Amino acid sequence: MPSDGAIDPAVLALGRDVKLLILDVDGVLTDGGLIYDHQGHISKRFHVQDGLGIKIAQSLGLGIAVITGLNHGAVEKRVRELGIEEYHAGHVDKVPLMEGIRSRFGCESAQIAYMGDDWVDAGVMQAVGLPMAVANAQPEILRLAKWVSRLHGGQGAVREAIMFLLRCRGQFDAAWEKWSG
Repeated sequence: MPSDGAIDPAVLALGRDVKLLILDVDGVLTDGGLIYDHQGHISKRFHVQDGLGIKIAQSLGLGIAVITGLNHGAVEKRVRELGIEEYHAGHVDKVPLMEGIRSRFGCESAQIAYMGDDWVDAGVMQAVGLPMAVANAQPEILRLAKWVSRLHGGQGAVREAIMFLLRCRGQFDAAWEKWSG
């Protein structure tokens, strides 16, 4: 369901209960592009607003974890820079990892949101309480999502998802007060 203001009350209730947001990387935290230099090194572009959103979420007690199918040093550097301890790279079977993270965070599957964009995310999206997708996700993933960003992956979609969750949890105004006052 798009984040256009007409959110189903059941989705708002799911968001209110979320304690942990798990993110995919390529196509969610990045635009999915792989930039190769002449030596074969890969670069990735991250949106700074997603990073601040993650830091705000962490400061308000919303857990953040990352599970990604690819394994690149640039991603690990960015994830560590953001203070995300639950980082799991090189995994396409994400459900077992989600279960381990869930256990370490002490929450139920219903208290987890997962944001994805492609088929590799389907299994874990079906195993969590609030499956979320970026606007430019694959059609099958969009059908699985209960909340869809207006923004594309790598363009601030993660920040948009976090702000939605903070509103659901009743924490948005307090977060804004900290920065505006």
